[in-house]
Amino acid sequence: MTAAFISRLALSGLLGALVGLEREFRAKEAGFRTHFLVAVGSTLIMLISKYGFSDVLHQDHMALDPSRVAAQVVSGIGFLGAGMIIIQKQHIRGLTTAAGVWATSGIGLTIGAGMYTVGISATILVLIGLEILNVMFTSLSTHSILIKFRAANQEDIYELLDKIERENIMISSYEIHRDHHQGELLYFVEIKGKAKKKGNKVELIKSIHSMAHVLFIEIE
Repeated sequence: MTAAFISRLALSGLLGALVGLEREFRAKEAGFRTHFLVAVGSTLIMLISKYGFSDVLHQDHMALDPSRVAAQVVSGIGFLGAGMIIIQKQHIRGLTTAAGVWATSGIGLTIGAGMYTVGISATILVLIGLEILNVMFTSLSTHSILIKFRAANQEDIYELLDKIERENIMISSYEIHRDHHQGELLYFVEIKGKAKKKGNKVELIKSIHSMAHVLFIEIE
């Protein structure tokens, strides 16, 4: 029985590592080691939940619910996943990684329960969702973009807005502040929007930076 438990832990670690390698390749918050530990830990808790109390079950009037210990993994992974989600400048990062860790914990529980085929199938589906679907829908996805620039008059603002829209950037919001700089009235504009993945980020940055008056650009 011990050998069977160890084999489940090893298989779970391998499947978790496969998911973690994809995240590691993309330099995400949780990589190879995190997913490996989540999978092995979830399997270990499932094994304890199923078999860890067998020595007391023979006692009279003893009743146990083997699902209660394993159920706590879901709550625990929720806290871990929340720590991976970062809200920065009104942009949310880490949701996919957090969901991947959550799915990895499910894979670990499945292997711990002895449902090998289901666990392996789930790993394949998770990898498809993380990698293959990302490639398939790249042309439909967008970059979040933040652009800051200054202009001497409103005509310059309108001209730059037209240029930005010609770059296939959908403007979601913008703010305009007026300030005096060295005795001159200037307009400081901050634009938030979505850019279609036309080419790579470097090309998009070069194109926007070539516009006059641009002070700052950030693309995610």
